[in-house]
Amino acid sequence: MTHPLITADELHRLIETGAPPRILDCRARLGEPEAGRHLWRQGHLPGSQHLDLDRDLAAPPGEGGRHPLPSREAFTASLQRLGITPEVPLVLYDDMGGQLAAARAWWMLACWAGHPAVRVLDGGLSAWQAAGGDLDIGAESGAESEAPAVEPGDWTPSFDDSAWVTAEDLQAESPSLVDARAEARFRGEEEPIDPVAGHIPGACCHPSAANLTAEGHFRPAAVLARELPEAEVGYCGSGVTACHNILAYAVAGRPLPRLYAGSWSDWIRDPDRPVAH
Repeated sequence: MTHPLITADELHRLIETGAPPRILDCRARLGEPEAGRHLWRQGHLPGSQHLDLDRDLAAPPGEGGRHPLPSREAFTASLQRLGITPEVPLVLYDDMGGQLAAARAWWMLACWAGHPAVRVLDGGLSAWQAAGGDLDIGAESGAESEAPAVEPGDWTPSFDDSAWVTAEDLQAESPSLVDARAEARFRGEEEPIDPVAGHIPGACCHPSAANLTAEGHFRPAAVLARELPEAEVGYCGSGVTACHNILAYAVAGRPLPRLYAGSWSDWIRDPDRPVAH
């Protein structure tokens, strides 16, 4: 697996070579399905395409939680629509330090689908602008033709389903768990999204925000390597910010936890599953 991060300066240099990577704008807002597309129209990295959290990176809410993994066939169709192939490197970005959909996209592409060259823009959109990067403005129509025209691809990934687990796997294996949610949600003191508060028994808490500096860049690899807990499985509310923790393990050079894709929103669907506070 390639190093998972790229700086804005490194991306500038790659673009100037005339053989740029494919850039995917992964901005999203939880609970606002159209927000990412609107943000892309307002301004995006030149040549980037929008990779949508709800349309491309998740199946509809329900069985499997709030952001279930899409089927292999559905994700393959998204990749083919965008012309993504293993031969072209990918760069992903969002505007939350990778905590939302950029890390989810990295995990789905690099860990699950096996794309060999996927990197997340460290610091995201703000880092690009701070380095003097320009933005393109999309049209207002909302049509698919807004995005750069690409030749559809025919890549059919060899998915690695060992990279993620189900609730049944957790109950059978009892692996060590790391929860990426904020500590107040982990402790059950507040729960702004899901109908049940608390955490999976035996889990430890490492909020995904702890992976970043105040400026939104990943903390140094040595610091992450020292502070990330030992864990075999990562989870969060719905399998999105958990991917940021998994990405942090990759940055640190630590073994990657598997993803509990359904996460807390799936765990609590069965009232017989235990809950800790």
